[in-house]
Amino acid sequence: MSKVKANDTVKVHYTGKLGDGQVFDSSVDRDPLEVTLGQGALIPGFEKGLIEMEINEKKTITIPKEEAYGEVQKELFQRVKKEELPEGMVPEVGMALMAKNPDGTEQPLRVAEVNEADIIIDANHPLAGQDLTFELQLVEIK
Repeated sequence: MSKVKANDTVKVHYTGKLGDGQVFDSSVDRDPLEVTLGQGALIPGFEKGLIEMEINEKKTITIPKEEAYGEVQKELFQRVKKEELPEGMVPEVGMALMAKNPDGTEQPLRVAEVNEADIIIDANHPLAGQDLTFELQLVEIK
């Protein structure tokens, strides 16, 4: 039986969990994820976990934060004066925001702190600083 190797295109069902067991994403109720390995589309630990899997094989992998979304980077927190926010916006901790970069791309942000005169925004990935667990089931190797 063939096994997944570097640069293969695969279809995989997955359920991603945080350290406390809370599910943060799953493909179980939708189509499996189809991805070509080696293209940078997956976090490194997820891709490593797929290597050598066989069709219909199931396994659970734990990915350390270094092979997932990395450490929380303090330099990605920024103070923004409330007067710089869009008119009528009422910021709340955890609120998702979108910023436009100079090149036109968009950057997701989260409100980390709300103060009287300003807010602190966080540009880290929401899963930065966390070890992740994934339940995998390989569906197809193309």
